[in-house]
Order: sequence, then C-alpha cells, then structure tokens
Amino acid sequence: MRNSISENGATYLGKGVSKCVTLTSLDLNLNGNSIGVNGAHYLGEEISKCINLTSLNLNLISNSISKNGAKYLGEGISKCITLTSLNLNLWENSIGANGAKYLGEGISKCVNLTSLNLNFISNSISKNGAKYLGEGISKCVNLTSLNLDLENNRISDDEKRILKKIVIKAKRLIQY
Repeated sequence: MRNSISENGATYLGKGVSKCVTLTSLDLNLNGNSIGVNGAHYLGEEISKCINLTSLNLNLISNSISKNGAKYLGEGISKCITLTSLNLNLWENSIGANGAKYLGEGISKCVNLTSLNLNFISNSISKNGAKYLGEGISKCVNLTSLNLDLENNRISDDEKRILKKIVIKAKRLIQY
C-alpha cells in the first residue's frame, strides 16, 4: 500500500508470481500506487499463467488503470479457469463502462466461481457498465455468494434494480 510501485514494479511482481506454479491462492494488495495501464497489463498477463489458482484477491484501489488496464485484467482473469473465489477491489481507477464490459467478459469465463466480490466504487461505469457486469456475472452458473459495490458510479436506483434482475435471472445469492 502506497509504496510508489510503478508499472515496472508491477511487471517484476507479476513475473515473480507467475513462477509460483503450484500457487492456489493469491492476495495482492497494491492500493494507492501507480501501476497504471501497463502495470495492469503485466499483472493480468502473468496472473493468467498461474494455472492452479482457486482464490484471487486483487486490491488495486487508486492505481489509474483506466478502461485499458481493466481490459488486460479481464483477459488475464478469463484464463484462470480454476478460480472458485474472486475478489476485485478497483475503486477510483476510471475504468468506465468499457472497462466494466471487459471485466464482465473476463469474469463470465470463470465457470467454477462460487464466490465473487466486486468493489468498483467511483469508476464512472454508468448504467451500460452495470449492464455489462450483470451479463457477465449471469454466466457464472455456480455462484453462491455475490457482493457488488457500485457506489458513486452514476447508476440510478432504477438501474441498480435492473442490474439485480439480470443477475437474479440466473438464480444467484445477491448481497448489495
């Protein structure tokens, strides 16, 4: 947390993590650093090489990853097909609707997920981003626990209800 870790630091960290071939659980807390788009790219790419991961906890609050960084994380997560638990804390990263779409697409490929926690506070994802997330989540047919925190994202209460309906269609346990 707040160690002035840049994209280069994230690159080296990712390369180190990817060499841990028997790793089943990863908890990475890089809150308040400066990994940016390229750092998110390298982390996503290297995490995707951890083929035995069942639990992933990524805390990247305030790292300026933007929609492109979210895209790279989504692509990396989509390759972690053994994940059963995923926790993404991406507060204040300006991912927008497209970043939410990329993450929703990545999450939708994690068919073994039983627990999903998404904290996307203050990312300007709007109703379209919420819709994309809902569509991705609805494809996770094994979910038993879901926590979504979409506070301060330009999503009205009506739009939150629509998101909830999308996810409920897939008969999931919802916690808001």
